[in-house]
Amino acid sequence: MHLNSPAANARGSKTKVPSVAADLSRRTGQTNLVLPERCRLPTHPSSWTWPRKRHDTPRETLELSMPRPLEDRKVAILATDGVERVELELPRGALYGAGAHTELLSLHPGEIQARQFDLVSAGTLPVDRLVADASVDGYDALLLPGGTVNPDKLRIDTTAVAFVREFVATGKSVAAICHGPWMLLAADAVRDHRITSWPSLQNDLRNAGAEWVDDEVVIDGQFTTSRSPADLPAFCRAIIEQFATARVAGAP
Repeated sequence: MHLNSPAANARGSKTKVPSVAADLSRRTGQTNLVLPERCRLPTHPSSWTWPRKRHDTPRETLELSMPRPLEDRKVAILATDGVERVELELPRGALYGAGAHTELLSLHPGEIQARQFDLVSAGTLPVDRLVADASVDGYDALLLPGGTVNPDKLRIDTTAVAFVREFVATGKSVAAICHGPWMLLAADAVRDHRITSWPSLQNDLRNAGAEWVDDEVVIDGQFTTSRSPADLPAFCRAIIEQFATARVAGAP
């Protein structure tokens, strides 16, 4: 078992966690909320498993048959401690499957602590590069996952905010989900844009000049935003389509 896998980090924990649907129902006030099948998770990280390799088809055949619209694209993922794990790993897996290379940028080296529903530890994720050492010219697109604590820490870090502001200024694609749009707000980038987010951010975004809408995915210019983990299937499809239009980093 990998030392950084959710199962390894959650071993020994007996905390009972509500289902994603139950937690979202509680926080949104919506009843009978049902998640899409692809977005459902076990109730605790200790029961998570890594995908198994397929043995019925040669790997070369699978790779040749899979469309890879993000081949040669490099995506920055900006996150820190408190990131909602599923909002980082599902989009990253979708990007990888489409051929993209990703780098996790953060405020400190080593590993960041991930969360499930903001409440439960969900293991750690290795940091690839400090955001202070990253250049916007080295990436074709930017992904901002959520979790309440994650963007709340990022938005008070001047280096992280400056990176997002500079990235937006390039016109390249930026995607944010759940509380991730807080970083677009901190970078003063939402004015006159249609944006969605976790519902509790709507007043902040409207006060900053955005048009907040309650849709599973909103695409407005360079921005792709979604509301919550329940929207991840649609969000992942949308970012692949939007990131595919990005220019290759370093290309003339």
